[in-house]
Amino acid sequence: MRDEELRGRVEAWLADEVDDAAAAELRVLLDAAEGGAAERGAAERGAAERGAAERGAAERGAAERGAAERGADSQAAEAELVDRFRGPLTFGTAGLRGPVRAGPNGMNRVVVRRAAAGLAAWLTAQGRSGEPVVVGYDGRHGSAEFAHDSAAIFAAAGFDARLLPRLLPTPVLAFAVQHLGAAAGVMVTASHNPPQDNGYKVYVADGAQIAPPVDVEIEAAIRAVASARGVPLSDRYTVLGEDIVDAYVGAVAGLIGPGSREVRIVHTAMHGVGTEVITKVFAAAGFAPMHGVPQQAAPDADFPTVSFPNPEETGALDLALALAREQDADLVIANDPDADRCAVAVPDASGEWRMLRGDQVGVLLADALLRKGVRGTYATTIVSSSMLGAMAARNQVPYRETLTGFKWISRAAPDLVFGYEEALGYAVAPELVRDKDGISAALLVAELAAALKADGSSLTQRLEQLYAEYGRYATDQVSVRVEDLALIAAMMQRLRARPPTQLLGRPVTVEDLLPDNDVLRLRWQGGRVVIRPSGTEPKLKAYLEVIVPDGDAAHAAELLAHLRGEVGAALA
Repeated sequence: MRDEELRGRVEAWLADEVDDAAAAELRVLLDAAEGGAAERGAAERGAAERGAAERGAAERGAAERGAAERGADSQAAEAELVDRFRGPLTFGTAGLRGPVRAGPNGMNRVVVRRAAAGLAAWLTAQGRSGEPVVVGYDGRHGSAEFAHDSAAIFAAAGFDARLLPRLLPTPVLAFAVQHLGAAAGVMVTASHNPPQDNGYKVYVADGAQIAPPVDVEIEAAIRAVASARGVPLSDRYTVLGEDIVDAYVGAVAGLIGPGSREVRIVHTAMHGVGTEVITKVFAAAGFAPMHGVPQQAAPDADFPTVSFPNPEETGALDLALALAREQDADLVIANDPDADRCAVAVPDASGEWRMLRGDQVGVLLADALLRKGVRGTYATTIVSSSMLGAMAARNQVPYRETLTGFKWISRAAPDLVFGYEEALGYAVAPELVRDKDGISAALLVAELAAALKADGSSLTQRLEQLYAEYGRYATDQVSVRVEDLALIAAMMQRLRARPPTQLLGRPVTVEDLLPDNDVLRLRWQGGRVVIRPSGTEPKLKAYLEVIVPDGDAAHAAELLAHLRGEVGAALA
């Protein structure tokens, strides 16, 4: 291997490695990077010697080709090591998230042990030593090991460490933080990221995800951990019993009142951990068993039936929609792998199935709560539809618009009663789960669908009534997925230097949210575009909205199609 500094960093990491399999993984790469160069040199020397002895041009050529192939393997191994040691995963407001692999730029037991030790040190500095810390985990590769290591570290650091009884949805962990009065909670999950990823999400004592400057403080504490091997461990942590799951199920089931339960539902857990808990919640609330998509009901870390385990991705709901047609269902509900998000699909007037946008589900849920008389603050984000603001104004309830992410939505106001983001995240009962919860949201969607069906209506018909009342707020998204994250920064820089001056034939006002947030907001009379890098995926996203006051669907679709083209050209 040509890079001596890299070799030194790999060897230092190996000296601190706590996982034999991970150490072997790095050794294979290191041997390939080093051995390939030596073998290539020997092969080239041998070819030269045989050439000098006139052993034949053909043999010399074959040897040179073999050396080149081995050299390519060596270069690939070295490139992989460079990537893994490019730098540590950054601990931010989403915690940690990255591919499961050995090395600092990956999710592995060394990275997790340091993260847990850093979090424990930060909590101790906040005067929370001895208090409960709850740890949960989903079904992704490495989740159970990462969770048990974390619980052992919190226990050794003097905390009352409590581990959820088995792999469970993220909302159960978020619920447990408030229910148990914990100082913090950790959920090991990568949510809807690709199969190779895992993550480490942190909640603080108020039950919400961490927000600045806490993330920077915890990151500094993590960097201060000198050695993963030196982090103390203790087996004196508590594995919680089923009572914590029962408490969540009972609290969520109690969110809905008397009424019809006559609705046929197809559910998919997207190979995640939602099936068992959502089944219990719906049964406790009085619904008939849902029709589960059998291929996707059980946890499977490889997510074999979907390209990306995200209900928003094209094709992700194909199996669920096929089952819905077969069962003549009224509703499809899909959770992402850790069940903190909820997707909804319905048949339209012609019987064709379509997935509702997150903004549409958001305003339907808000409308249902408002009609129940739920008073308090209703909140959404700057990239979600502005229709919620119009609904709040007409119903004379407080409204807040926050930056993107539930860390901000959940802190929008002390009296928050509902919050949502267009990316299929909904908080319908922040007093129970101060984060997005795909299970409680699914229950309220089912309650609404059953009530509307009993009245001879449907979710789509109620949406049309809302559009007639408030105007049609039509939203869409344009995304650019990249392999190199530097391309996103370059695109944002180019857009800032030369933003569109007109969209849909109207002059645009440009608002740049730097330095606080990497967001560009373009506004004009009757529309809006917000452009930002994704916080969880290698994407640049543009969120589109057009407002048609008379609710005309064809006109809104035409405007949105034109806007998609204009924004797509600007991002290209």
